[in-house]
Amino acid sequence: MLAFLRNTLALAAVAFATHAAAQITFYEHDNYQGRSFTAERDVEDFGRFGFNDKASSVDVRGERWEICEDIRFGGRCIVLRQGQYPNLSSFGFNDRASSARPVGRDERASDNRYGPPPVAQVNTRPGPVITFYEHDGFQGRSFTTDRDIGDFSRVGFNDRASSVEVRGERWEVCEDARFGGRCLILRPGRYANLSSMGMNDRISSVRAISRDFRVEDNRYAPAYAPDYRRRPEEQLFQANVISVRAVVSNAQQRCWVEREQIGQDRTSANVPGAIAGAVIGGILGHQVGGGSGRDAATAVGVIGGAAIGANVGQPTYTQDVQRCDRPVAQARPDYWDVAYVFRGQEYHVQMTSPPGPTLVVNASGEPRV
Repeated sequence: MLAFLRNTLALAAVAFATHAAAQITFYEHDNYQGRSFTAERDVEDFGRFGFNDKASSVDVRGERWEICEDIRFGGRCIVLRQGQYPNLSSFGFNDRASSARPVGRDERASDNRYGPPPVAQVNTRPGPVITFYEHDGFQGRSFTTDRDIGDFSRVGFNDRASSVEVRGERWEVCEDARFGGRCLILRPGRYANLSSMGMNDRISSVRAISRDFRVEDNRYAPAYAPDYRRRPEEQLFQANVISVRAVVSNAQQRCWVEREQIGQDRTSANVPGAIAGAVIGGILGHQVGGGSGRDAATAVGVIGGAAIGANVGQPTYTQDVQRCDRPVAQARPDYWDVAYVFRGQEYHVQMTSPPGPTLVVNASGEPRV
């Protein structure tokens, strides 16, 4: 049974690596600068997104895409392979794309339909990146940057952001230009509505915060509430848990939670429990792509992911044991900080209870329950 499970997961991983979800991002300027627009399905008219005849560079992920000069896939069209295209002028498509659609993996395309080869493969381990969206729920026009922006007026996005996605590191967003006025720190994750923190249509500047820079708790934005429920017909995968940190807040003392091995009768090993160990508790928040992790309140106990779940065929079992610098009343972890790896990239998620040896994720690495 275990061998069958391993083979099934291995085949699923291989299938995903070979056929990742189709996605394309168009940028307003060369070298992936300026406003951007991302699509995962057919787009018949870029005018609906305020992006008609404005694309100058493009990033293709997962599958091939066909881009066309006219709406509804009319006029001159070319097929782009997965990769990055820093300048569409090289093949006569600068400021000319009006529609786009993914090309199925089984669909044959003649050589004369292809554009030039990409200059680089997709970077699967990006540095600090932040994307602002014009409307709630990551809708409408968007603007992506990997560097400090002192004045959003220069990129046509002043006081327009209603949702934001943070990758890699923390970012500081401010109401006024040059990082003035009220400012908040955003941890890695997806914030579907800035109204909850009083920042809707108010952001005028942004800058990255290095992982070594200490930040007071009152400078952080309120925790966001993402929706991790499974979507209809969404393809799901298994991601390996590599570590779990049980975080306990206590202003007076240092406490942590350890997983301790306890002797067990070999005949009572729980094989079904090991297989079902992937069942997880509630998810508090998700940090995308190798972030520095949520700042711990006072102490963190580290638990290796390999030790999670039942120990099949071993004469021991494990249980959570709380320890403190000096005796205190029993404290319950505020949350469990879980690190997992999917497609070679490390992710973090905060949960209300410890997970099993794997997490269920979608094609973007987001956890699902």
